[in-house]
Amino acid sequence: MFSWSKLIIVASLLVALVATGCGRVVFTPKGAPQPGVPLALSLQQQQTLAAQQGQLKQRADALDADNEELESLLAQSRQQQQLMRDQMVATQDQLQATTDRLASVQVDNQQLQTRTQALTASVQQPARAEIRANNTLLRPLSVANLPGVSARQDGDTIRVTLAGDQLFLPGSSQLRPGAEQMVRSVAADLMTNYPEHLIGIEGHTDSNGPASAQYPSPHHLSVAQATAIYDLLRRSVNVAPKQLFLIGHGANHPLVSNATTAGQSRNRRIEMVVYPETTRQR
Repeated sequence: MFSWSKLIIVASLLVALVATGCGRVVFTPKGAPQPGVPLALSLQQQQTLAAQQGQLKQRADALDADNEELESLLAQSRQQQQLMRDQMVATQDQLQATTDRLASVQVDNQQLQTRTQALTASVQQPARAEIRANNTLLRPLSVANLPGVSARQDGDTIRVTLAGDQLFLPGSSQLRPGAEQMVRSVAADLMTNYPEHLIGIEGHTDSNGPASAQYPSPHHLSVAQATAIYDLLRRSVNVAPKQLFLIGHGANHPLVSNATTAGQSRNRRIEMVVYPETTRQR
C-alpha cells in the first residue's frame, strides 16, 4: 500500500536540500570501501592473485630468455656474414695473385721458347752435314786373333782386351805361366802400329772380388793387376814411361752382368787403350 507519510518525508528532505543550496545527491553503495581505508581480501582471493602474479612472472622470464637467444643468434649471424665477407675478399685476392702468376709464367714460357728457338738455330748443323767417328787409329792388329785377346774401336780410342783369367792367378796380381808371352805379343803389336801414342792400362774385376789384407777391395786388386802389366811392359818391351799410364776401375765398368759365373769371368780383364794423343803433343 502506498504510504503518503513516506512521500511527504522525502519531499520535505528535497525541499530542505534545495533550500541549503546543495543540488547534488551522492549515493554510496552499501559495503563499498571508504577512501583511505585498506582493502581487505580474503585468503582465496590472495591465493588467486599470487598464482596470477607467478604466471605473469614466468611469462616475463620466458620472454627475457627468448630475447637473449634471439640476440645471440643475431650476433652469430652477423659474425658469419663478416666471416663470409672476409673469405670472399681473401679468395678474390688469391684469384688475382694466381692470375698474375699465370700471366708471368706465360711471359717466361714465351721468352724461354724464343731463346730455345734461337739456340736451336745457332747450333743447327748445315744441311747434309755428317759427324763421323775419328778413324785415324783404325789399323789391323795381328794379336786380335790370339785366344783371350780382342780389339775394338771405342770412339777415338782403340781398346785391346786381355782376359784376366788367362793373365792372373785367382784373386791376385801374380801372373800365370805363359801370361808374359801374351802380354809381350800384344805390346809389340801396339808399338809397331802406334809407336808414339799414349796407352792406358786399365784393370777391371768382377763384383765378387776377394777381400783380403793385401786387396781389401776390387779397386785395390784392379790397381795391383794394372801395375803388374805396367811393370812387365817397362821391363820386357821397354815402353817409355811417358807413353803409359794406369787406372784401376775395380768393378765399376762391367762388360756384362755379374749375375753368372761366365759374366764374372768376362768382366775380369785388362784393357790396353790406345789414345789419339801422342808423346810429341805433350
